[in-house]
Amino acid sequence: MTFEDWIGKISGWVWGPPLLILLVGTGIYLTFRIGFLQMRLLPYSLKLAFSKKQDKRSEGDISHFQALMTALAATVGTGNIAGVATAIFTGGPGAVFWMWITAFFGMATKYAEAVLAVKYRVEDEDGEMSGGPMYYLERGLGQKWLGVLFALFGAVAAFGIGNLVQSNSVASVVQSTFSVPAWVTGLVLTIFTALALIGGIKSIGKVTALFVPVMAAFYLLAGLIVMTMNFDLVPAAVALIFTDAFTGEAVAGGALGTVIRMGVARGVFSNEAGLGSAPIAAAAAKTDLPGRQALVSMTQVFIDTIVICSITGITIVMGGLYTGDTTAADLTSATFAKFLGQTGSVIVAIGLLFFASSTIIGWSYYGEKCFSYLFSKSVVLYYRIAFVAAVFIGAISQLEVVWGVADVMNGLMAFPNLVGLLGLSGVVVVETRNILNAIKEEKNETNTYSA
Repeated sequence: MTFEDWIGKISGWVWGPPLLILLVGTGIYLTFRIGFLQMRLLPYSLKLAFSKKQDKRSEGDISHFQALMTALAATVGTGNIAGVATAIFTGGPGAVFWMWITAFFGMATKYAEAVLAVKYRVEDEDGEMSGGPMYYLERGLGQKWLGVLFALFGAVAAFGIGNLVQSNSVASVVQSTFSVPAWVTGLVLTIFTALALIGGIKSIGKVTALFVPVMAAFYLLAGLIVMTMNFDLVPAAVALIFTDAFTGEAVAGGALGTVIRMGVARGVFSNEAGLGSAPIAAAAAKTDLPGRQALVSMTQVFIDTIVICSITGITIVMGGLYTGDTTAADLTSATFAKFLGQTGSVIVAIGLLFFASSTIIGWSYYGEKCFSYLFSKSVVLYYRIAFVAAVFIGAISQLEVVWGVADVMNGLMAFPNLVGLLGLSGVVVVETRNILNAIKEEKNETNTYSA
């Protein structure tokens, strides 16, 4: 057995049913503990996330919006295009429905992660905030060894899933679509990454606040154009997603288990709820209460999976190419090309370019914080240099083994993080009461002033 085969087997075990059940089960448990908050306060959370009025008096490094965009930069990536295509290709249209279900409960998980990240964050010697699973595992749960494990997995995963494989994807797409040599793409991407990382989280926050909304709007607009031009196909596609979710008829042999498994796995891969990455960005936000930033962080899953992944999923089902000879890797591009011609393929290529590039920026911060937790703030500069260099290496290399190792490390992050979420769920409930009381008081004050 080759090393690549060995890694593949480990990856299959790590991302097997036990982890997927634990991830979704934690989301369901937290949903009941916080009283279906993700449904009741979603409009308020979206308004808070995109409000121009930001809390400048509270502790923190970046605004609610910048923290959300940094987290979105890391999660909105190849999973939103290639991941959805793989789910439908392997599990059929019904997999999209199970991605939605995973996202609904994942919003509760993401909320809890952010609550704990802000609650147990610390201020370093430079006055910057540091937080995330490693800190709430140590300071909240009292299990530093779990925090060290998480940080170790996160630091390695950042170089893999958040760097090498992303730059490789960008270089491959640009070369196949625009005939640009991989080394040229690698050089441009390396310079872009270096410039974004120079100023730390404040610089990253500014870049993502500008970059992420543009890239998301570009892809969403393209998908909406396809749906509008072929609106007669939309109702049937949505209906098929719902019916196939409970029958599995589109999968050979009607394997309903495959439909559910692929939907859950790709949903988690896309929005990262439960993996513990996004709360590292949430911890840097300026906020008066942990629950307020947590509500903002919760919208990340909604935007990533319910909105962006749905555009990809519904469009692919409309195209119907998932039952033909088209490979999973080419499915999204082939579908957009079917509706928009060559322009469709270019749109998907540009979408992948933007999404993968933004993932590098977001994960650079995650990896940096994990690395500084393991060692010290003094080594951050060396980490950034190594991270930037890895961008170029990834663009010009063959990375089959790296993909496997990165996938394993990404999955291993979830285990210590979920222990922390379950063990500290009582703290999440208390902080939820605090934010609900604060919102109630704000409404009363507004009504009194209006009267």
